[in-house]
Amino acid sequence: MATDSKSRAPLEPAQERGRSTRYRIIEQTARLCTERPGAEPSVAEIAAAAGVFPNQVTYYFGSKDSLLVHAAFLGLLHDAEAIESVGFGATDAAMFRAEIAPAVLAMPSLPSVARALAAGVSRPALAPVVDKHLDLLVRQSARYLRRLMRERGWSLARTPEVEARTFWSAALGAVLLARAGSGTAAADLDLAGTLTVHEG
Repeated sequence: MATDSKSRAPLEPAQERGRSTRYRIIEQTARLCTERPGAEPSVAEIAAAAGVFPNQVTYYFGSKDSLLVHAAFLGLLHDAEAIESVGFGATDAAMFRAEIAPAVLAMPSLPSVARALAAGVSRPALAPVVDKHLDLLVRQSARYLRRLMRERGWSLARTPEVEARTFWSAALGAVLLARAGSGTAAADLDLAGTLTVHEG
């Protein structure tokens, strides 16, 4: 037993370093994608920004596409957290609906997320990664809605989870349509109309 314990102990710092390196790669990729929304960073650029070797990108993520999906949703989660203040600053439910929708559509991470969603469609192996991040986004948004409803005394016509999933489906769908060249623009979408937040 003592031998096993000793043999396992040195693995813990290595595992922690691995988690830290993996997160740093994702974080730097998200930053690069946000800074250059029209172009994907190369593996060499990502590695240089994260302070790792290029082969560590494939070691931790399997492929560049997989990394880009992780990075896109990390950026989206950060953006979603940043705009929560819009909701808390609203004086009534109507103001919340009117202001949260354009704030979401203006988030800098959306182009990267559109690419990630397209990758999930074209590459089935990436679909579980996309699904995992979408589920996390919905759960984070549902927690936010519950807190907002409780603190403001507002209500929803459906569960927070359904509200969040409906809202994000509309927002991300609009971004995909715009990227596909359908002519859809933010002004053409009544994203606020998907929200059922109301007084009382």
